Formats: sequence, structure tokens, C-alpha cells
Amino acid sequence: MTAALRALARLATWPDLAEDRPSCGTGRAVRSGGVEIVHFHSDVSVDLHLTAKAIRRFERDLRHSTAIRLLPGSPWVTVHLECETDIDLLMTLVSAALQAHQKNPAAADAPLPRCNDHREAALSRETG
Repeated sequence: MTAALRALARLATWPDLAEDRPSCGTGRAVRSGGVEIVHFHSDVSVDLHLTAKAIRRFERDLRHSTAIRLLPGSPWVTVHLECETDIDLLMTLVSAALQAHQKNPAAADAPLPRCNDHREAALSRETG
């Protein structure tokens, strides 16, 4: 079982999350209420809708992680899943994303910003 499938299986046990089709059309999504939280695009690449405010809050720490890719202006972060530590990091960030969206529920009514899929393709783990 791939790291992404293991992460998806763990998230499936969270009571406020439901699996759905992603708005970008690629892979699977996990949502909470009307908000898409995670897009599983491949066996190793996941986009997380963390919110711009939360990214600013955690940016210094996020930039130190080799598993995280940030794209300027995007409220999504891309997480590369290769091992259990990466999955644990994703679970922590999903929790932070849920809190961020709960603190700003008005954002749930706004159009969903485009995830990093396809825009992230030029980045590798070694760049960024």
C-alpha cells in the first residue's frame, strides 16, 4: 500500500471528513463540510488547503521540511509522501487546516482556489 493510500485510510477514520471527487478533477479529495481540505493526486503527491493565513503563520517551519512545497500566492501546500513521518506531518497539517477553516467559515462560501496540481509539476524535492 502506498503512503498516499495509507494517509487516505487514516483520514477516512476522522469523523468530520468525507471522501469526494476533487474540484481539479485529478485523484481523490477529502472534505470537511463544504470545504475541500486534501487532494490526493498521486501515490506520492498530496495538496493540502491550509489557507493563506495559516501558511504565513507556519511558513518558516514549512520551508524547513523537505516534504513540503510552497507555491507563491497559493493557499495550498504540496506534501510529498514517502514514509510514515511524511504521513504524520500530513495528519498534523490536516488538523491545522481544519482549525484554520473553522476559524474562518466565511471562506467556505468563496470559490475554491486552484490547487497546486500541474502548477507544482516543475518542482522536485530538491528544489524549492
